[in-house]
Amino acid sequence: MNQHYNQNYTWEQINEILAMIHDCIREGRFIISKNENRQENIDFINEYNLNSRRQKEILLKIKTEDFCHSLQNTKVGFEHEVLYVFCPQVTLFNFDGIEELVDIYTKFNLIDSESGKRVVVISFHKRNKPIDYLFR
Repeated sequence: MNQHYNQNYTWEQINEILAMIHDCIREGRFIISKNENRQENIDFINEYNLNSRRQKEILLKIKTEDFCHSLQNTKVGFEHEVLYVFCPQVTLFNFDGIEELVDIYTKFNLIDSESGKRVVVISFHKRNKPIDYLFR
């Protein structure tokens, strides 16, 4: 596992972090990154025809057991931010209507702002590298 990945968490700590992420998603205080650097997210959403309701549904079903690790943001000016990686398995239908069990790689940035917490879903795509779950 990458030396920059942190798995030094208790189940309770991750459960609390995930509860905050879920609160933001439920209350609409989140976005899924779809800029030019996040083509993989866009392609994934299109391949499985995931409308915003279905995207939200998938994110709200993530469980504490889906946690992999956290890491420091390496983007200049954002090095103080911690990113949380979860990888749930979800049954989806691809563009051809074929059912698949998909490992979805999700990376969350939980941001404190003056108007409260909000979440940026940096990664939302098929898992493309090996991962280690902390609680499985």
